[in-house]
Amino acid sequence: MHSSHTSRDFEAELRELRAHTLAMGARCERSLRLALEAFWENSMKLAAEVEEIDRHIDRDEMEIDALVLRVLALRQPVAYDLRFLATALKLVTDLERVGDEAVNIAERAKEGHGVAKDQVRVALKEMADQAQQMLRDALDAFVEGEATRAAQVLERDDTVDNLYGGILGSMMEFMATNPAEIPAAIRVIKVAKYLERVADHATNIAEEVIFMVRGEDVRHVRTHPPPNAR
Repeated sequence: MHSSHTSRDFEAELRELRAHTLAMGARCERSLRLALEAFWENSMKLAAEVEEIDRHIDRDEMEIDALVLRVLALRQPVAYDLRFLATALKLVTDLERVGDEAVNIAERAKEGHGVAKDQVRVALKEMADQAQQMLRDALDAFVEGEATRAAQVLERDDTVDNLYGGILGSMMEFMATNPAEIPAAIRVIKVAKYLERVADHATNIAEEVIFMVRGEDVRHVRTHPPPNAR
C-alpha cells in the first residue's frame, strides 16, 4: 500500500476524483446496457435515454480532466499518486469513448427492422455480455487497485475478437443469400464492431490499472508472441 498523505486537502481531492470517476464508469455501464436493450427492442425511448446519458458522460470527462490537472498543478504528487492521476486522465478518455459506442449502438435501433440479428442472436448477446463484464471488471480493478484482476481482463479480449469474427462470417454468408436483408445485416456488423471497441477500451483501462499499481507499461506486449509461440 502507498503511504498516507500529510495533506488532508490532497486526500479529499483524491477521494473526490475516485468517486467522480466511479460515477462516470457507472453511467457508461448503464448507457451500454440501455443501448443494447434499445437495439434488441427497437426502442426509440431507450435510444433517446442513451443520448441523454452521453451528454452527462461528456461533462464528467471535462470535469475530471479539470480536477486532475488542478491537483497536478497544486500538489506535485509523486510515485503511486502520480500514476493514479495519470491513469485517471487516460481512463476517462476511454470511458467517454465507451459512451460514444453506446450511442452508436442505440442509433442502430432507429433504423429499419430486419431478421438479420436473429441469425446471430446468441453470439451477439454473448459478445455483449463479455464486453460488459470486461468493462465492469476493469473498473473494479481500478477501484480496488488489483493488477491481477486487470490482467484477467486482458486475457478475455481474444474471446470477444473471436466472437466478432464469427458474427462477421455469418453475416457475410447471410447477405450472399438474402440480398434484401443486406442493410439489416450491415447494422448487425456495426453493432458487433462497436462491442469489439468497448472491449478494446476495457482492455486499455486494464492496462492503465496495471501501470498504476505496478508501474509496468504492458501496452502492445501481447501483440508480439514469444519466439517459441510460432
